[in-house]
Amino acid sequence: MRLKLCPNYHFDNHQNASNLRDNAGSGIKCMMDCPEIPPCMPQVAVRSLVEEDGEMLPDEDIASYKMNYPEEDNERKEKLVLSVDCQLVTLMSVIKGRLVISTTHAYFHDLTPITEDCDRHDFKWSMTKLRDVYLRRYNLRRSALEFFLMDQSNYFLNFTTKIRLKVLTSIYSVHPPNFSFNSSRHPQDLLRKSGCTQKWVNREISNFEYLMQLNTIAGRTYNDLSQYPVFPWVLADYKSKELDLNDPKTFRDLSRPVGVVNPNNEADVQAKYRNFEDPNGVIEKFHYGTHYSNSAGVLHYLVRVEPFTSLHIELQSGRFDVADRQFHSIAQTWKLLMDTPNDVKELIPEFFYFPEFLKNMNKFDLGRLQSSKERIGDVILPPWADSPEDFIYKHRKALESDYVSNHLHEWIDLIFGYKQKGQAAVDAMNVFYYCSYEGAVDLDAIVDPIEREAVEGMINNFGQTPSQLLKEPHPVRLSLDKALEKMMKSDHKKPDLTMMLSELFTFYVEITDNKHPMVFLSPPRSGSKGLLQTFMTDDTLVTVCDNSLIGRHSWLPYDRHSNKGFTLEVDQSHILLKGKKDPNAYPMRSSSYHPSIEMNSHLFAVSHDAKYLFTAGHWDYSVKTFSFSKNKYVSSVIRHFDVVTCLALDSCGWYMISGSKDCTSVVWDVSNANNTNPKPFQTLLGHDLPIICVAIATELDMAVSGSQDGTVNVYSIHQGLLVHCLTPLGCVSPPSIITFVAISFQGHIAFSAKDKKNHSVHVFSCNGDNLGSKYVAAQVTGITTIGDCLVVVDDAGDLTLSRLLGLHPVYDVPLHVPIQTVVATPGNTHLLAPLRDGKIVVIGLPNSNNN
Repeated sequence: MRLKLCPNYHFDNHQNASNLRDNAGSGIKCMMDCPEIPPCMPQVAVRSLVEEDGEMLPDEDIASYKMNYPEEDNERKEKLVLSVDCQLVTLMSVIKGRLVISTTHAYFHDLTPITEDCDRHDFKWSMTKLRDVYLRRYNLRRSALEFFLMDQSNYFLNFTTKIRLKVLTSIYSVHPPNFSFNSSRHPQDLLRKSGCTQKWVNREISNFEYLMQLNTIAGRTYNDLSQYPVFPWVLADYKSKELDLNDPKTFRDLSRPVGVVNPNNEADVQAKYRNFEDPNGVIEKFHYGTHYSNSAGVLHYLVRVEPFTSLHIELQSGRFDVADRQFHSIAQTWKLLMDTPNDVKELIPEFFYFPEFLKNMNKFDLGRLQSSKERIGDVILPPWADSPEDFIYKHRKALESDYVSNHLHEWIDLIFGYKQKGQAAVDAMNVFYYCSYEGAVDLDAIVDPIEREAVEGMINNFGQTPSQLLKEPHPVRLSLDKALEKMMKSDHKKPDLTMMLSELFTFYVEITDNKHPMVFLSPPRSGSKGLLQTFMTDDTLVTVCDNSLIGRHSWLPYDRHSNKGFTLEVDQSHILLKGKKDPNAYPMRSSSYHPSIEMNSHLFAVSHDAKYLFTAGHWDYSVKTFSFSKNKYVSSVIRHFDVVTCLALDSCGWYMISGSKDCTSVVWDVSNANNTNPKPFQTLLGHDLPIICVAIATELDMAVSGSQDGTVNVYSIHQGLLVHCLTPLGCVSPPSIITFVAISFQGHIAFSAKDKKNHSVHVFSCNGDNLGSKYVAAQVTGITTIGDCLVVVDDAGDLTLSRLLGLHPVYDVPLHVPIQTVVATPGNTHLLAPLRDGKIVVIGLPNSNNN
């Protein structure tokens, strides 16, 4: 998901493209709508649709690569494995280059001529960061691979068909430590092996997550406009002032293709299929001459956002399309789809997470409507949406509603399943022009380069049907009640607590006493598990008390023996930072801490394998690494010029960020589990006073710091650029102090602030838009995000859940004891909050016990 906008240092408002449109008038040809029937390809280029891809390693070879995994050799030298020519496929262009694979890295060398005004596309990545390699098509040829790294970045490379297998084999031979060997299977086999269908059936993943998984497995990618991810229209009501998600009439019929959702179009579609005959006998009958997902459709929706604006203009021969054909109203777009079966566009994922595409933030001149002379700006929203952010929130709610959950399998059958091809597709009125289907065209059989280029362009613009993932009806999703009942009885998957806020229980576990309360509590961390280990093992919960006493407690999100719904076994032999095992012999404060530092939750972070504790606040300005197995500090690294005040780890275990009294933040590489020395990666500047809190999201390339100067700075990790400077709304002078900051999985930036009079919490989007601000009654002592909610705790003993959009409260529990901090467990099954009296409060769902 591409959530975050970035600065465009070569911005063009495309006024020339607007002028060319206006001078040409309304008579210009529309390039956004693909021709009804594309030009025929030479008969030699047409091949059977049932031909399968034979260029995959057999299962026994994959198994041998996994079983013959060599022991880690930290001293091995880099050696060349393979060097081949390829193409880097991006949205904007296809770059010729060379891929070099070594035993430790992969490199791409851009071989295009060097020019002053052209950015280079050279890159490299470490094999330790390679997570998946998916088989991909490019222009209907099975010749490409898409590489996914641990930080969610990805690269789409095209080869010749035979070279692709060599590349895949070479990667297997290197044995990347985090690589998923199953990812490079045939799509149908990959879906079966992934288990995500069963997870969706059991409601362990959301509708949105499942559709993204299906798109990825079926070959859809953000790197190729002709294979862009496809999502369904889910609503049919764009006129009401209130959106009623309990009324079936609110929703679109997901069992039918868009072209016949309106029954009035059915006769025309059927007649078109019956009456079509190809004199040459090459082109099979079809219902639709356009496709539900193609380059033109993607650019139609995203015309307000670069680089799609430039691509739209390029497709339109250097001009904007006329205003009446632009995407200017959601309701009008739906009406046009219902009025004619010739336009069958489905949606793109951005309709469910990216409000910025509905805004004309760059102030492009998109023209005036011919009838009303109204100038096109932001997209006109349905009456039930107050803002683009509100539209996205409600539209996402609609996607996850009971109605869509009960019928989404019918749409999946049409796009990815058994109704995609064959007689089932004919019966469902779901047959498209033949050249959009996988394996229908053999480009290698076209000898004439000019003719081949024309065919490639046609495939690129017309659209490509996803790989067929299922040849039998897709299973139905469990009802919410049955799914929750099943999860409550399971030892493997517990429900997200936000699904049942009215059923939450509060439990207390005594860890220490009020003389030395806990100041830090880590989210439960799981150690590394073997390939064959499928059962659930205990996670580690780390606590630190105000006298530097460390506890390593055992955590499980279920309990077979009681009704609590969790298991928390307290560590009775607490480890001391000084290494002394008698708590009574340990001084109240460690001598390594600076006397100006008060022990708090910002000073600690636990590695993702639960082997190390990173600590800050030391008098020598260092970041130290404490080994639990050795019961001592094993490294001390100095990068700051004053005391380090805060630490935070990302969600994938690659980067840590620190903040300091020297007004800087440092991003550290902590990806190598065998290297206990964090390596400084990036220094971030921009604050005038000491930094108090930090957060980092590697997947979004985003680091965030909050300071005593009253600002929250948002940076890009890899370039170290200051992207946004956020300030709390409603705070009085002198500037407020930022006390806590957190980043949600959707990129929301939440933080708390205090000034002389008030305490407040605020939420901004990753693109700097305020989504909500409110005052709170007491001083905030911790925040975290869980689903689409913000959790806030304070020193008055209140724990509150509020929606990230608007900060409307949805759950509140008064604990009557000051709360030290708060964390969420994996899967959002529980909230854990240490109290000032030495207890941990656990909030979650109790066991069902068959009652």
